[in-house]
Amino acid sequence: MNTALITNDAVVLGLLAAILGGVFYFSNHPSYKKIFTYVPALLFCYFLPSLLNTFGIVDGDASQIYYVASRYLLPACLVLLLLNLDLKSIFALGWRAPTMFVTGTIGIVVGGPIALLIMGTFMPEWIGVAPVPAGVDNNNVWAGMTTVAGSWIGGGANQAAMKESFDVGNTIFSSMVAVDIIVANIWMAILLILAGNAKRIDEKTGADTSAIDALREKVALFKEKNDRNPTVTNLMMIVAVGFGATAIAHLFSDSVTPMIVEYWPNGAEYSLHSKFFWMIVVASILGVFLSFTQARNLESVGASKIGTVYLYILVASIGLHMDVTAIFSQPALFILGGIWMLIHASLMLFVAKVIKAPLFFMAVGSQANVGGAASAPVVASAFHPALAPVGVLLAVCGYLLGTIAAQFCGAVLKIIAVS
Repeated sequence: MNTALITNDAVVLGLLAAILGGVFYFSNHPSYKKIFTYVPALLFCYFLPSLLNTFGIVDGDASQIYYVASRYLLPACLVLLLLNLDLKSIFALGWRAPTMFVTGTIGIVVGGPIALLIMGTFMPEWIGVAPVPAGVDNNNVWAGMTTVAGSWIGGGANQAAMKESFDVGNTIFSSMVAVDIIVANIWMAILLILAGNAKRIDEKTGADTSAIDALREKVALFKEKNDRNPTVTNLMMIVAVGFGATAIAHLFSDSVTPMIVEYWPNGAEYSLHSKFFWMIVVASILGVFLSFTQARNLESVGASKIGTVYLYILVASIGLHMDVTAIFSQPALFILGGIWMLIHASLMLFVAKVIKAPLFFMAVGSQANVGGAASAPVVASAFHPALAPVGVLLAVCGYLLGTIAAQFCGAVLKIIAVS
C-alpha cells in the first residue's frame, strides 16, 4: 500500500489555501487575466488539488479535509449564501429553471438503462444475468449503477439508500464510486468552462436571459447602495450566524435521525436515515428563514463573501478526491458512465435549445442533480455570485427527489439486465 508524501492535514490545508490564493492572485493579474476569461478560476481551484491526489502527494481518501469542509463549512456556507435570498426574484426567473432541473433528472433515469443496453451489445455478460436472491450481495453492473443513479440525482445519502435497497455488493460499489466521482467531476469541469463563455453561447442560441439579467442588476444595485466596510463586530456576527445555524442543523440531525431509524425502518429508502441529508435540509431551511429577518442585513458587510470563501475551500477539498488515472483501471465502466452522462447532457442541451433556456439554467439544473448541494452553488456562482441561492434550492430538491427517481431507474436497470 503506497503512502502519500504528505499525511498531515494541517499541511494539506495549507497547500489548498496556497493553491486558492495563487489562483485568485493570477486571475486578477493583468498578464494572466485573459486565460481566466475562458477558463474560470473556479475550475483551477478544483483541478489543481486533484493533481496532489493523482500524483500521490496527498491521499484524498485518508485526509479529513473534505469531511470537515462538508460537515462544518458547507452548512455555514449554505446559510450565508441564502441570507440575501430574494424568493420573489427567483420565482421571477420563471418556469425554465425547474424545467431544466426535471429534465436533468429524466436524463439520468433514462440515460442509465440506455447506456447499459449500448454497452451490453459489446459486453453481453452485463445483460441476461441471473437474479440474485434478496439479502445476498449483488455485484452485477446493473446493481452498481443504481448507486450512481442515487448519487447523480440526489447525493451521498441517496447513493447509500440504493446500496441498501438493491443489496449492492462492496466490490461493484467501490468501482462505481470511482465512476461516479470521475465522470461527475469531469462534467462539472465542462460546466465551469461553459460558464466562462456563457454570454457568447447564450447570444448564439438566442436564449432569453432577461430574468437573470434583472436579478443581477437588482443585486448589483443593492450592493451599490448598502455595501460598507465590515467591522470586527460585523464579521463576528457573520461567523456566529453561519456556525450557529450549522450547530442547530447538526443538533437536529443527531436527534431526529436515530428516532426515524427506530420508528421508520423503511425511511432509509428515502434517505431519511442519513444525518447528512437532514443537516443540509435544516441548514437550507434556516438560511431561507433568516433571509426574512434582520440577519439579511449582514449581506451588506460581506456575508456571502465569507460564505464563498467556505465554498472555495469545499471545492478544493472535492478536487482532492479525484484521481484522473482511475479511468484506466476499469475503462469499460468509465465508458459506461461516460455514455450515461452524454445522454444526460444531450437531453439537457436539446431541451434548453427548444425552450430557449439560458446556459445558466442548463448548467445549474444539471449540477443540482449530479453534484448536489456541495457543487450546485459552485456552478451557479461561476455565472454570478447572486445566483448561488438558485443552486442551493435546486440541490435540496434533488435530495428530496433522488431516492424515488433512482428507485425507478434501478427497477428499469434490473428488468434490462435480468432478462
